[in-house]
Amino acid sequence: MTAAATILDEDDYDERQRRDIVTGEIMPEHRLVRFVAAPDGTVVPDVAAKLPGRGIWVEATSKAIGIAVEKKLFARAAKANVSATSDLAERTEKALVSRMLGDLGLARRSGALVLGFDNVLRALDGPKQPPSLLIEAMDGAADGKRKLYNAAHARDLKPVVVECLSSAELGLALGRENVIHAAVQPGGLAERLTLDAQRLMALRPRNESPRADASKTKVKQ
Repeated sequence: MTAAATILDEDDYDERQRRDIVTGEIMPEHRLVRFVAAPDGTVVPDVAAKLPGRGIWVEATSKAIGIAVEKKLFARAAKANVSATSDLAERTEKALVSRMLGDLGLARRSGALVLGFDNVLRALDGPKQPPSLLIEAMDGAADGKRKLYNAAHARDLKPVVVECLSSAELGLALGRENVIHAAVQPGGLAERLTLDAQRLMALRPRNESPRADASKTKVKQ
């Protein structure tokens, strides 16, 4: 089972490279978040990378975003009098959560999402192509996660595991309470969720978003 924080081998992805304004390092887009200046000159996160305006790219970590704000690097990169507020990292995190929850809702409406431990387990054996992505609530019990990992491993499957959303957040997106286990069929939504999950895991503190490797004997809560 592959943890969302380590799934992306950059040699396997043909994607655009961007320069992080904090370090100057050239990075693939899955490690970065795009920002743009709103009409009022305020810097806003553009997690979908679709807003108009000159894109400013920062590594998807709270530390990097905080440095960019503190040192006024956004104004330097934009070559304009733009301002970034101290809560920019928090707003970026919320934007990623919102996007992921929206995509989970789309996956459910399209029939690409499976909910519940038993249903996920059956999906690993089902007639359809097995799920490529497992969604685990970060506040869920470790035992169920290990069981799903073992089941996938026994079938020689290697789905990506995402564990950066709480059961309450998942419930909000999916319209039910106590959502702990879910799975997404292969496709564009699964790929987008995987990329956004990596960014979100980099932004959320460890004590809020523990490692998503269900193969470990202990999962930090």
